[in-house]
Amino acid sequence: MEKLPTQSKADSSGYVDLSESSVARPISTRRDRVVTRLAACLGLITIAFLALSWTPISISGLKLFSCHRWRRHHDASFPPDLAAEEAPLMSGPLHELSTLDGSLASSNRIPLEAHVMSKCPDARDCLQQLVLPAMEQISDKVDFKLSFIATVSNKSSEIQCMHGPTECIGDMLILCAANLPFPPDSGAMCSKESRTPTIRSLGFANCLISSYPDIPKRDLVQGCALEHGIDFEALNKCASREYDDLGDDDDSDEQTPLSGIALLRKSALHSEKVNVRTSCTLRLNESTWCVRDGGVWRDCAQEGEGSKVSVLVDEVKKLWDKVN
Repeated sequence: MEKLPTQSKADSSGYVDLSESSVARPISTRRDRVVTRLAACLGLITIAFLALSWTPISISGLKLFSCHRWRRHHDASFPPDLAAEEAPLMSGPLHELSTLDGSLASSNRIPLEAHVMSKCPDARDCLQQLVLPAMEQISDKVDFKLSFIATVSNKSSEIQCMHGPTECIGDMLILCAANLPFPPDSGAMCSKESRTPTIRSLGFANCLISSYPDIPKRDLVQGCALEHGIDFEALNKCASREYDDLGDDDDSDEQTPLSGIALLRKSALHSEKVNVRTSCTLRLNESTWCVRDGGVWRDCAQEGEGSKVSVLVDEVKKLWDKVN
């Protein structure tokens, strides 16, 4: 792995250009050298990806394929105006819920978890076709979490993302947004109850993933943060911080600095622990509910009907009624 610089350059407004920082390279706080000048090659890689689409290619010995399974896949790029083609999903009932999420009782909520990669088209489809429409109806009944799929080395602190370093950046931005104090008042870890309301952080995640070819461009990140009420300055600090030691306790020490690298490491290890390798895998009540893979739904519960919003909503309500 290439050595990571200890500092990132900020522009006149204080924004750290993550594409030029340590997190724009394979994530390793121990800074082992394997791939050099990766940041300079990102533009060439993107052009090659567009040309070769789903065809396997080799970059410094690393083969990338499609993103549907964790084999270091590569995704087909979508038009850069994708965001303009997608209607915002935080309007209407879901947007209204964003102001209520923090006040809803959290006891006995049903675990609902989506395991994704931030630059995978299946993750985008999964969120827009199933997760967000369902959350409009069941956000008060589920304990929702976005987890990420990446490779974490057992011998070093390396973290590798299937679609390259910029996907790691996207993953960290989304995790940081979900874990920021709310209301914004510090840069340290805080209790789960005082973090960004789920609907806000989920809206931010959807905003980024909808335009994933542009991750981590400043205009996209700042626009999504503004749209969903995320503190952009705190988000930038979290994603840029190289502190890489997050304890097993989900709440951790309140004085622990919020670090995107540490959050991504913990999230990736969790996905590995529950044996999830495909983006997007949706799990309900600790069991696989449905998988979005290669542009189609598979392995869905309820005799294959689990990809329907109404079926997921009904099942959550049944589980909720059993424990409440």
